[in-house]
This record gives sequence, C-alpha cells and structure tokens, in this order.
Amino acid sequence: MVAAALEAAYAGVTAVVAGLSDRDLLLPSGCRGWTVADLLLHVTGDAQRALVALHTPAVAPPDVDFVSYWRAFPGGSEELGPNVQWIRRSAAAFQRPSGIVGLWTDTAPAAAHAARTAEFAGFVGTQGHMLAVPDFLATLVTEAVIHHLDLVAELPGAPDPAAEAVRIAVATLAGLAGPAGLPAHWSPLETLRKGTGREQPDVPDSRFPLLG
Repeated sequence: MVAAALEAAYAGVTAVVAGLSDRDLLLPSGCRGWTVADLLLHVTGDAQRALVALHTPAVAPPDVDFVSYWRAFPGGSEELGPNVQWIRRSAAAFQRPSGIVGLWTDTAPAAAHAARTAEFAGFVGTQGHMLAVPDFLATLVTEAVIHHLDLVAELPGAPDPAAEAVRIAVATLAGLAGPAGLPAHWSPLETLRKGTGREQPDVPDSRFPLLG
C-alpha cells in the first residue's frame, strides 16, 4: 500500500537525521549547494505540501500519474534554480540546524497520518498538476527515497531507505525509462543513484539521468 510506503520512507529519513549533531547537519548533502540541514528543510516542505494537498480535495480529473508527473522535472536540469538559495537562507534562519530536525519530526508523522486516512478514490492538486491520491503519494515516496540517498552522501553507516519505498521509486524510474527499460544488472539502489545522475551510469545511454 502506497500510504504505508510513504510512512516507511519518512521514517527512514527520520532514522537518518534524528541522532545527528549540529555539525553533522552541516555536512554536504548529495544535492549540490545544500547541506544535510538544507536538504532536510526541502524534504519537510514536501511533507507540508502533502498536508495541504490531502486536506484540499479536488474534483478535476488528473492530468498526470506518478510517472508522467516527473516529466516536468527532467534529468540534467539545474536543480530548482532560485529555490536553492531560498532554502539555504531559510535554513540559516534557524537558531541551530537541529531545529530543522524538530520541524521534520513534527511534520512527517502528520503527513503520514494524512496519507493513511486519505480518500484513495479522490484527486488532489499540487504544483500545477492534478493527480489521483495514490499517484500523488507515490510521487512523495519517490522524492523522499531519492533525497534519503542524498542525505546520507557524507554519512557512512547511515540506514538505507525502506525496501517498500525503494520499490515505488524504482517503478517510477522504470516508467520514465520507457520500453527499453533499465539495466538489469543494476541493484535497486544503483538504479536510483545512476538513474538520477547521483552516480555515473556504467552504460552509454542518453536517457540518463531520468530525473533530477
């Protein structure tokens, strides 16, 4: 169930950041220009977006699903442009980086609860698109899993994202890959890292990265 996968994905992020010191939170993340704390604030924004969308049901039919939604965020594009600086300034406004952890641990369980209790036959609007609720939740899972891997870029020994959440993220990349599919020899985490450009693919294929 996709709601359970989102809860597991968010719990995985919490497991990474809950015990970090302020110094650790200022380590670089896998997103260029962002520290771990910066990236966590960005992921918190996704959880906040989930709360708004899930409590604002829509009636318009969906125009994208959990795969086609990502075609607005193609691989190889510059990450978020001005939002990079906005996140950095916003994160710097916290008295200590650990304050962002507190905001995350307050917000993520609420978003997971909203996902569990959502009307799965309904629709929601987000970022200029309409999605069926399960598809919307799947986009949140994919984002959380990929950014989980970004969070642990400089944190050896940190836990991997939950397997059920990884499966949804890999399914998203498989959909974006099209009929040619993904390299069969890639493990699920390799697929996520190489398919999104976090690691250099070991196959010559102009499709990669599939999303940024």
